[in-house]
Amino acid sequence: QVQLVESGGGLVQAGGSLRLSCAGSGTIFSFSAMGWYRQAPGKQRELVAGITSGGITDYSDSVKGRFTISRGNVKNTMFLQMNSLKPEDTAVYYCNAKIVGTVDYWGKGTLVTVSS
Repeated sequence: QVQLVESGGGLVQAGGSLRLSCAGSGTIFSFSAMGWYRQAPGKQRELVAGITSGGITDYSDSVKGRFTISRGNVKNTMFLQMNSLKPEDTAVYYCNAKIVGTVDYWGKGTLVTVSS
């Protein structure tokens, strides 16, 4: 059973930084793609950043230049370095992963709160 576990969320002041981590387990396969999504209160879940197994990255316009997604040396791990955080970045951040030919997998989320 594939599991994704996020960590690293918390409370930070505007302008500060946080580093989120996602660790996947329960599969012998490497994830073909991984990504971070977020959902703020009263809003739909949105893609923040994605990364393929080949290292190709994509970012939403709202975080470009501030956030950096990367995959770890340990198989099926991923990070999100978040700098210059803004109050509008406040949300629950979810790890997403894909294995070719199967369904998407989701973590339970980690809360990021940015105070003004």
